Parts: sequence; C-alpha cells; structure tokens
Amino acid sequence: MTALDGALVRLRPLASADLEPVFSWYNDPEVVAPFDRFSVDSFDDFRDAVSNAADDPTSLAPRFAVERRDDGRVVGVVGYYRAHPVLEYMDVWYVLGDRAARGHGFGKEAVGLLTGHLFSTTSLERIGATCDVENVPSYRLLEGLGFRLEGTLKSALYHHAHWHDVRVYGVTRAEWEARAPRE
Repeated sequence: MTALDGALVRLRPLASADLEPVFSWYNDPEVVAPFDRFSVDSFDDFRDAVSNAADDPTSLAPRFAVERRDDGRVVGVVGYYRAHPVLEYMDVWYVLGDRAARGHGFGKEAVGLLTGHLFSTTSLERIGATCDVENVPSYRLLEGLGFRLEGTLKSALYHHAHWHDVRVYGVTRAEWEARAPRE
C-alpha cells in the first residue's frame, strides 16, 4: 500500500507504533461513540483486523493513518469497505481521534485523498459515505468535497440505547473529476 500526500496530511499504512493510540480512540466514548456504534474489542483482534484489511474488502479496520505533514503526528485514520454484497461501490469512513486536530482541514483533505485514490486505482463509478444525522461536521466535510446527500435511512444505526437516522452520501466518478477546485 502506497502513501498518499496532500498539502496538510499524508495517508500511510498504519505502523505498529500507531496501533495502541488508534485502538485507544476506538475505545474512547468521546471520540467514536457520539455518532457511531461503540464497542470494546481486544487489542489482539484490532491488530489482526488491521493486518488483514488489505485482503478483505468488507473490513472496517483502518487502512491509512492520517499523519500531519508539518510534524508527523498521527491525528486520525481513514478507511473504506464494500458496503453492499451486490452493489458496486465502496464507502469511505474517517475518524480524527486527536480532538485538537479537528476543524483544521485535516479530515477533509484525508477523505479527499482517499476518494481520489479509490477512483484512480479501481473501476468504481461511485464512492459513498454515511453519517449520523446529528454529526454536522461529518456531513459538512462530505458536502465540501462534492458528495451529494442521496437520502436518509431511518433508524438504521443502534447505539447509546436508541436508534439513529443515517444520512447517505455519494459521489460519482464524473462528479469527482468535474469538481473544482481540485482537492
């Protein structure tokens, strides 16, 4: 897996030293849980999932660390997965685990790099993403990259003892290539 460079961030494969901090983000209720399912897995299971992700298109494990270009700090992770067993598209996902890094464009650039990478290395015609309807920063990030709101799935995600609605976003290859300015 190659590294992807942007102006603000570099996406690179996760290194062994990244695993414990990233695992801690997944188990921090203030990082992942406000808008997504929250579960504590074992570190060994997490490490195995990351190492096997390249061979499993359905894996939800992180595929890239989001590393700041200015100081080399890992501030998040991004990934993608085959979201449906029959339909031909991938969903992208992202977590900025370093709360201080939020709101500075790192996430937007990381998702843009990942989306561009998927379009340039696959024959996919659509990349999708989903987010909790209450996760305003997440859907603004997607919209800022040219993803369109395609609909809302009612009561599609269960966490924090109740059902949440989920926004569904997508961008086609033609839309991605036509967008301006380039990300």
